[in-house]
Amino acid sequence: MTTWLNFLKEQGADLAEDNGIPSIAFSANAADETARTNFVTPLVHFGLITATGEDAASFLHNQLTNDVTHLTDNQARLAGYCSPKGRMMASFLIWKEGDRIVLQIPREIQAPVQKRLSMFILRSKAKLTDATEELVALGLAGPAAASALLPWFPELPLAILDKITSDAGTVIRQANAFGIPRYQWITTPQRAIEAWPHLTSVLQPAGSDAWKLAEIDGGIPHITTSTQEKFVPQMINFELIGGVNFKKGCYPGQEIVARSQYLGKLKRRMMHATVEVDKIVPGTEIFAADDPDQPCGMVVNAARANAQQTDCLVEIKLAATEGAVHLGSATGPVLNFQPLPYELTDPV
Repeated sequence: MTTWLNFLKEQGADLAEDNGIPSIAFSANAADETARTNFVTPLVHFGLITATGEDAASFLHNQLTNDVTHLTDNQARLAGYCSPKGRMMASFLIWKEGDRIVLQIPREIQAPVQKRLSMFILRSKAKLTDATEELVALGLAGPAAASALLPWFPELPLAILDKITSDAGTVIRQANAFGIPRYQWITTPQRAIEAWPHLTSVLQPAGSDAWKLAEIDGGIPHITTSTQEKFVPQMINFELIGGVNFKKGCYPGQEIVARSQYLGKLKRRMMHATVEVDKIVPGTEIFAADDPDQPCGMVVNAARANAQQTDCLVEIKLAATEGAVHLGSATGPVLNFQPLPYELTDPV
């Protein structure tokens, strides 16, 4: 167990692992409702990869769905990594930090994705390194987040995915959730340990579900083990949230992703739904009542909202949303669809 995780355990955190992937909860602050505002949570379910070397940017540019060569020092970007068939094998948040590029990825797929990317470096002057123990990420949400960060960041980034880097680390503005601002602070374990008492005097400590629930409300999908190679980016709205650049050069699967964008109307999209169950596993299939013999989509991500309800992002045939849709089988719990914070526009 790392120094950071040991510290959190000493602070009352309940740590759990699923196939080596940590999750966190704070039973002392447990409530029927998952925290939605004025909270801080250690983002232990994400891993971090650093890319270094003079060819690092061009190498990643040729592998990912977004522009990396023109990534500036004051912004972050979403990006996907696709198979040759255009299906997403990973989703990232990426940013520059000095002479290196940092990639944040769900922890459960970090190792195989990092290994696969490394296979294609070949003669490029680039190196990928696991930075999960070197850096830690904290998620902060709510109006009080600004005052919590004030001792280290007198000014905060205003636009979504803008970033500020200082000696205290990097702060990235995240998409709003539940109508409130959110930030990530990426820093060293020692800095995070020193900052924790102040942060938790202003914000309530919260578990992994708080950030996952906020991402779902913000319509931000994450590829996990059970959903790798299931979706072309547009099927989970990835181009709508800035994860795909259609003007950049080639990358694996680029032709198929472009064809999905420019040929015809999309028949599948990602929707936000609530279900009256206490837990949902990503990859669970969903079924339309009027076509019970075959799934009409699957769960992308899910998080506990309260003791009776789970929120989820589901990829689904748009035609199926006109009737009842059920979780797990045609007789399973009913999905109640919720609005997304962005419009589901058709490709042009």
